[in-house]
Amino acid sequence: MANPLLNVTNLNVFYGDAQALWDVGFQVHAGEIFSIIGSNGSGKSTILKTLSGLIPPSAGQIEFIGSRIDGMSVARIVDLGIALVPEGRGLFSGLTVMENLELGAFTKRARPLMKQTIDQMANTFQIIKIRAGQPAGTMSGGEQQMLAIAKALMSQPKLLMLDEPSLGLAPIVVKKMFEIIANLKQRGVTILLVEQNIYQALRISDHACVIKTGRITMVGTGSELLTDPEIQKAYMGSLH
Repeated sequence: MANPLLNVTNLNVFYGDAQALWDVGFQVHAGEIFSIIGSNGSGKSTILKTLSGLIPPSAGQIEFIGSRIDGMSVARIVDLGIALVPEGRGLFSGLTVMENLELGAFTKRARPLMKQTIDQMANTFQIIKIRAGQPAGTMSGGEQQMLAIAKALMSQPKLLMLDEPSLGLAPIVVKKMFEIIANLKQRGVTILLVEQNIYQALRISDHACVIKTGRITMVGTGSELLTDPEIQKAYMGSLH
């Protein structure tokens, strides 16, 4: 198998004196969807914040396209090609849909391609065409989530990280959201997905890992984990 796009080894993270991650390690390969699943408070979001430079690890290393990125600034990590759609979406609610998209294209690599990328986003997310001049804060939760993903894609990322994209959305919108994520993969976008909706996440994942109280307890393909009796027992409410 080719070298991984992202290689995380023995990652340990603390919030003050409290340890949040214990020896976390996994690999994401180009062109795949890799999901990190687990219950609320298990450490899923902490992994994404650490990978994007928001939290410094106390031990371990993060390699992206063969280079160490642990210890780098958030801006440098985005420049290298990692984009995070945070839980809560991270939009500028008073700015229009178009203004939010333009702000997403702030990297050196993305700026010259901005117009072309906006056209691509408008084709991918119909809502962008319809609502271009509307303030982002006046859109529904599902529309805002689509805009947040489009805004992250404006930076031309090599790795798109999504933190709980289905959170708080109506079931019909959740289904649509996972269709969009699967379609992005078909277009060649590599995705690292953190999600509480275990069934939907595993259904579209090439590989996934389970995290429990800051430790990875299981790694496998999406279909292996989906049919695993332990996972079915532990997350029965999420598998439907």
